[in-house]
Amino acid sequence: MLTLLNLLSAVALLVWGTHIVRTGIMRVYGADLRRVISRSVEKKPLAFLAGIGVTALVQSSNATTLLVTSFVSQNLMALTPALVVVLGADVGTAIMARILTYDLSWLSPLFIFIGVIFFLSRKQTRLGQIGRTSIGLGLILLALQLIVQASHPITQAAGVQVLFSSLTGDILLDALVGAVFAIVSYSSLAAVLITATLTATDVISFKVALCLVIGANLGSGLLAMINNSGSTTAGKRVALGSLLFKLIGCVIILPFVNLIANGLSTVPMSSSELVISFHVFYNVIRCVALVPFSGMMAGVCRRLIADDVEHDLRLRPKHLDYSMLDTPALALVNAARETLRIGDVVEQMLEMLNKVLQGEVREERNIRRLDDDVDVLYTAIKLYLAQMPKEDLAAEDSRRWAEIIDLALNLEQAGDIIERMSAEIAAKSLAAHRPFSSEGVLELESMQEQLLKNLHLSMSVFISRDITTAKRLRRAKHRFRILNQRYSLAHVNRLHQQNVQSIETSSLHLGLLGDMKRLNSLFCSVAYSVLEQPEENDSRE
Repeated sequence: MLTLLNLLSAVALLVWGTHIVRTGIMRVYGADLRRVISRSVEKKPLAFLAGIGVTALVQSSNATTLLVTSFVSQNLMALTPALVVVLGADVGTAIMARILTYDLSWLSPLFIFIGVIFFLSRKQTRLGQIGRTSIGLGLILLALQLIVQASHPITQAAGVQVLFSSLTGDILLDALVGAVFAIVSYSSLAAVLITATLTATDVISFKVALCLVIGANLGSGLLAMINNSGSTTAGKRVALGSLLFKLIGCVIILPFVNLIANGLSTVPMSSSELVISFHVFYNVIRCVALVPFSGMMAGVCRRLIADDVEHDLRLRPKHLDYSMLDTPALALVNAARETLRIGDVVEQMLEMLNKVLQGEVREERNIRRLDDDVDVLYTAIKLYLAQMPKEDLAAEDSRRWAEIIDLALNLEQAGDIIERMSAEIAAKSLAAHRPFSSEGVLELESMQEQLLKNLHLSMSVFISRDITTAKRLRRAKHRFRILNQRYSLAHVNRLHQQNVQSIETSSLHLGLLGDMKRLNSLFCSVAYSVLEQPEENDSRE
């Protein structure tokens, strides 16, 4: 029992080490890897190589699949190149399995020792995250050693030998057992290593070992489907395509297992080395051969998994991928994109406000509905950012975190203000049959038009963080304030002229001008957070 517990703990350590490497690499180079993948989607060979390279860095094809799934969900990547990247990821993880099975035991304590020093001394810096990655690599190497050591006593147990003696030639049963191995161990690499150990100790035959390896690859595809069961439609399609590619490989190669086993048995290598090498070459040949059929597979996945039918007319978060929370660079991009959606809704509310000014009462109800959408998106962004491990954020990421939450809050407040303005116009002007003066309507419409321009400019500053554009936005804020003062004085002049319409709507009119001034301040506040960055950098120097 203790030996089995040692094996399970070694497998758990392998999974944990892989997780640490993935999060460390993604926190340091996540944005760069994102650009590499996004720029490689135009040509299949580049997308395939990108999948290999990214997986070699993050030590996990599942991590690459999650990254690609996020891109597809956000319409940044089509399904066909995503499937090509996933095929490359399968090759990348097989190659890394080959490398990690070499005798690198001397590197494990070195990686852990150096990694702990860097991580504890520079925890919130890039160097600290590199130290985190070093710790993960050391744990992976240590776990591989422990898996091999724990497997030897288990293979000598009489019960285990009797159990595996039943795997004597039924290729479908053997492949199914291999798939179960991969799912239970949560790693096809661990399943392949255990298979190699069983083969080296003659517990199973070489042919059975090949079936187990093929099944382990299928099991990793089933594991991806399980992990993406609660994902978006795009995520399910990517996982399904990966599983179907693995299933096709199994169906094609299993009938020829006897021939392959007989041919490889003549190669002057140990049986365990042959198992690992077969794992590599099987994935390379399978993935390269299936790349040309990625477009066809994308079409099959679209037919098998239909688009979600949106029964609820209310807006829902679209870009908040919770699987990316361990990768701040990508999680912040997701939150920023969702914040832009709030900006789009506020823009619609401003346009509808202008229609309410022109007497279209029905638009007031639409503004109330859109304000509910703003509240939903704001709450989702707030909760999403709250779950991010903020203590591990680098200084730049921490600043961006604050910018996103500030702008989301400002836009939420802007939505409330616009809703109140439309309700007051509908109740105090339209319903009371007290129209604004013609001059007053023109002034309010002019202010609304300028608010739209400043909102567009603020969204541009938020995304680009460009100093020049931020200065333009700051100047636009001051111009708006001057225009607001001029229109307030013009309204007072109409009161002096005894303009009846101006007198009847005076309180409402001046209140709307005040609300527009506040809206402008909320929109333009993003300029100051951008303009403060050079001052912070100068003070550090």
